[in-house]
Amino acid sequence: GKNEYDLLVIGGGSGGLACAKEAAQFGRKVAVLDSVEPSPQGTTWGLGGTCVNVGCIPKKLMHQAALLGGALKDAQHYGWNISQPVHHTWSVMAQGVQNYVKSLNWGHRVQLQEKKVKYFNIKGSFSDPHTVRGLTKAGKETVVTADNIVIATGGRPKYPVDVAGALEYGITSDDLFWLKESPGKTLTPFVFNVSLECAGFLTGIGLDTTVMMRSVPLRGFDQASTQMASLVTEHMESYGTKFLKRCFPTKVEKLKSNRLQVTWKNADLDTEETDSFDTVMWAVGRAPDTKTLNLETVGVKTNSETGKIIVDASEATSVPHIYAVGDITEGRPELTPTAIAAGKLLAQRLFGQSSELMDYDNVPTTVFTPLEYGCVGLSEEAAVQRHGSDNIEVYHAYYKPLEFTVAERDATQCYMKMVCLREREQRILGLHFIGPNAGEVIQGFALGIKCGATYPQMMKTVGIHPTCAEEVTKLHITKRSGLDATVTGC
Repeated sequence: GKNEYDLLVIGGGSGGLACAKEAAQFGRKVAVLDSVEPSPQGTTWGLGGTCVNVGCIPKKLMHQAALLGGALKDAQHYGWNISQPVHHTWSVMAQGVQNYVKSLNWGHRVQLQEKKVKYFNIKGSFSDPHTVRGLTKAGKETVVTADNIVIATGGRPKYPVDVAGALEYGITSDDLFWLKESPGKTLTPFVFNVSLECAGFLTGIGLDTTVMMRSVPLRGFDQASTQMASLVTEHMESYGTKFLKRCFPTKVEKLKSNRLQVTWKNADLDTEETDSFDTVMWAVGRAPDTKTLNLETVGVKTNSETGKIIVDASEATSVPHIYAVGDITEGRPELTPTAIAAGKLLAQRLFGQSSELMDYDNVPTTVFTPLEYGCVGLSEEAAVQRHGSDNIEVYHAYYKPLEFTVAERDATQCYMKMVCLREREQRILGLHFIGPNAGEVIQGFALGIKCGATYPQMMKTVGIHPTCAEEVTKLHITKRSGLDATVTGC
């Protein structure tokens, strides 16, 4: 056709890059546009998107740093002589994490070159349904035309609009992972799972950390039941993270000392309170990055409330030949692996004679709080809503990881539950696990649940002893019975 490229992908994150590379495998002419708008605090990064630069990757590495701190405490119970107190140096950790992230940025550039995908470091906006234009850093206009265009620009953290000084003095997760020096005493208001994860590792490396929450924790984590969320936060509290519940900030001011003074309202006591912090990190959710795309001009429909792009089961938008994948799309999980899978499948449908659609059911995921929470399938609440409480059976257990015994660690919050249909074969609808290595535990079970595993099949599965995961294969106490669900014996 008259267009220069078969496929243009706007956004070089997980979903966009996966789609572009897959399309290139089919010998198609592909281009990727990617440009990172600096955060309000001036933080910027390279190719690869949120997950690589300011999301899952640096977060998991910093979570690991905190876990190692916990291991040092445990080690003494196991006979290791570790001179106390141990100190953590932020700059060493940050340097290691940031160097690894930069190596991933480089890797993405190289992969695009090897697959002959053209990379433009520009911010694009639509001028018609097949044409995107943008300015290079030097201010030169570039025009790119393509038969098919995929929007994969993801999201960026929001700032609260009603808090004075929030934008001037606060940071978000976009900045935290790129700080050269320790954030010091930190306040993270409003809870989305990223703020809990960050508060968890900041506490774990020895920083004074406070989470301020208006309502239920983990509200940004669709599958979390309130029960699981409160266990996660209870554990964090017992390890030193402070929680200000039913409080909301009203203003942030800078003191002479360069510290930040935060004022907040306490809804329960109807009082105004204040304290000073070194860092305030907002985690009030994420907003889709569509501002500069000029979607209205070409008629791409978005949800007026969320700003996300409305897509059908094949990721098609309201405009022919324009598609969208990943965090930018309405009603999809904001997860890297779903974006990657959706991007690949889209390329296969466009250029590889495939008709396979992305299946968003039973997607497993994990929150990397100090005690991890992993799940797959429906929460207990969702299952009750869908099938009625008389038609579901919930098996549950409080268990103690073997490693916790000698270390004299408290296992009060180590808990799991399996949500099943109650009829004949008792198909498993959801599995929820709080404990060490939750992601590693849930991943394998996710296959079983994807394949329609039933409770009797789970009971026939032999556990690996001694592990935490084996407790899933031994679940036998129902919530309905009201019996004590604490696991005893070896």
